[in-house]
Amino acid sequence: MIGHAVDRVDGPLKATGRAVYAYEHWEAGPPLYGFIVGATIGKGRITRIDTEEAERAPDVHLVMTHLNAPAQGPRDESVSFEYWRAQPELTGPEIHYYGEPVALVVAGTLEQARAAADLVEVEYSTGRGRFDFTEFEDDVYIPKVVNAGIPTDTEVGDFDAGFDDAEVKLDQHYTTPYEFSLPIEPNACLAEPRGEDLVVYVSSQIVNAAQVSVATTLRMDPERVHAVAPFVGGGFGSKLGIHSETILAALAARTLRRPVKVAMTRQQVFQLVGMRPTSRQRVRLGAERDGRLTAIAHDVTMHTNPDVEYAEQTAATTRSLYAAPHRLTSHRLAALDLPRGTDVRAPGEAPGMLAVESAMDELAHALGLDPVELRIRNEPTVDPERNVPYSERRLVDCLREGARRFGWEHRPVTPASVRDGRWLVGYGMSAAIRGHFQGPTTVRVRLEADGTAVVRTDMTDIGTGTYTILTQVAAEGLGLPLEQVRIELGHSDLPTSWGSGGSWGATNSCTATHRACLALRAELLEAACGDARSPLHGLDPADAVFSDGSVGIGGASETLGGIVARSRPDGVEAEGRVRYMGDEPNYSDYSINTYGAHFAEVGVDADTAEIRLRRMLGVFSVGRVLNPKTTRSQLIGGMIWGVGAALEEEAVVDPRSGAFVNRDLAGYLVPVHADITDVDAVVLDGYDDKANVLGAKGVGELGICGAGASVANAVFNATGVRVRDFPVTIEKVLPGLPPMAA
Repeated sequence: MIGHAVDRVDGPLKATGRAVYAYEHWEAGPPLYGFIVGATIGKGRITRIDTEEAERAPDVHLVMTHLNAPAQGPRDESVSFEYWRAQPELTGPEIHYYGEPVALVVAGTLEQARAAADLVEVEYSTGRGRFDFTEFEDDVYIPKVVNAGIPTDTEVGDFDAGFDDAEVKLDQHYTTPYEFSLPIEPNACLAEPRGEDLVVYVSSQIVNAAQVSVATTLRMDPERVHAVAPFVGGGFGSKLGIHSETILAALAARTLRRPVKVAMTRQQVFQLVGMRPTSRQRVRLGAERDGRLTAIAHDVTMHTNPDVEYAEQTAATTRSLYAAPHRLTSHRLAALDLPRGTDVRAPGEAPGMLAVESAMDELAHALGLDPVELRIRNEPTVDPERNVPYSERRLVDCLREGARRFGWEHRPVTPASVRDGRWLVGYGMSAAIRGHFQGPTTVRVRLEADGTAVVRTDMTDIGTGTYTILTQVAAEGLGLPLEQVRIELGHSDLPTSWGSGGSWGATNSCTATHRACLALRAELLEAACGDARSPLHGLDPADAVFSDGSVGIGGASETLGGIVARSRPDGVEAEGRVRYMGDEPNYSDYSINTYGAHFAEVGVDADTAEIRLRRMLGVFSVGRVLNPKTTRSQLIGGMIWGVGAALEEEAVVDPRSGAFVNRDLAGYLVPVHADITDVDAVVLDGYDDKANVLGAKGVGELGICGAGASVANAVFNATGVRVRDFPVTIEKVLPGLPPMAA
């Protein structure tokens, strides 16, 4: 079953509206509704807050502010990962960023709560906020580590000397804007008190993190908090940790002893959930005349919140991508009074590769060298900074296969030299790389007397196909038809996982499921081969074959259900586990990554500079593919996101207040169907035995890595205009269009 393009087993539930999301649970009966009141300044303090009129509004049950909110646990910076920390709300009069919750209004209906929220009167003393990144980007500090505990800076060789001695030099700055995850399902929570326990139906990528974070914030025993998330409507990093809607719903529910649900509006998501930090990146490349790199440096400055540090690992990808004896990478943070930075799909790699892969294209142009060939010439034999071998590296295969399939040999060598009617036509490409991660995960597999297998873990399905691939792995592991496997996910009462995120979810949960099935097989064989009543009695279990719901040895066979019904009528179960990657020798002994190559063709209107993607191809190496259909879907989704990063996505901050000006999907542009035509993703056959026993690696975020740079490079090839301030928009291209196009 592994490797087959199986349809999503949860597809019928979603297509018929029977998949239940956080805001839609009704187990506790009709709930109350909460609406968040946000601050209308970006820095200062509340001097007066009047809730009397709101409290007199129809069917209002509670108006919670910092004056009456229950005491909460503090955010503990010693907890390694932000997602598991307390997230207190309404703790005082200080305002740290625009939109920060200053009150929660709870009423009988959403409309009543929202109307009453408008009646809350708040007066502020406004302070001078730091909102403009360009004003404060030189006022920086050095974080101890960057995201995921990665070293802040690295240095190999002598970069200054190597760069000075280089025959060809490139020294450029690139900027990337604030970006948002914006899944279809906004952040939402329904909190239901049950005696001393609290059930939180929450839109979360990591159930255990939600459980612990809520419990720590509310000062409860984590065993008393039950986090439930069987279906999540997308996350892309924004739901790795919980946010204000969850804590406020939980506080209100505990106060009122009634179920309370709170969902953010789309506008509130922009202000309350966090975003990819804006960045300014300096990339320096030194090379010989033949294109071989002698020196590479990648220095990044980005925004952070002064109270909650987030340092995106933007320069980290550069450390493993290309060979060069002299190397330097660094990260610096500028503290601004804006919402905290947070993980957005492919944190670090997505903005970092926009810069580095644009710089590589610039170097190729300066050398008069094919961009594909430049990358091949700089292929390392070992990880150039860690000096360890790669577990499986097929980047060159991706580059060559992509060039062949795309027809790269027809690329216009001279920029702005090819027209198709009114359109200037250009080709662009880029490489892709992303680290592969592993986190502690436990899966329990149970076989019932009727031959049905039940797989249980608190792992989540955020739309990526978790239910399907776990069904495939369990079916193959036990030799069962797909319809005899049932998956139970997304509940904190189930075995703990690291959830969905960082492209680790599928391989963590599938590897643990595989190991649980192996342990279960051993128990079944021991029970059958040692039982005189079994046809398998006395036979060698090493010769066993599990297939079609039975186990056979030689010419004898018995159904799995028969073995269980006779020897373990109450069912038999086993657990499989995956350890944290820091405890696995392979992750220190090898450089384990996924790879790809993007190719894009664009048309640029010769008069207006309107940019249109004409076609795009990605070729990827991700080890063993668990399900080609869901894999391709994830990769294409990432590629389209890369198009958005290159051409459209940009959140704009009002420097007077710290508010995002374009805080809805009318002003914050993302690709729609009309923007995307011919996009395809091809995956090379592979198997990385250093990654895990299944040989599979993460997929979800690789598709975005480098994708935007291929589009931006294609715009340059079409027009001769190099834009280094992303996104690449009409007003940045139009002034530089060649005279013949005017």
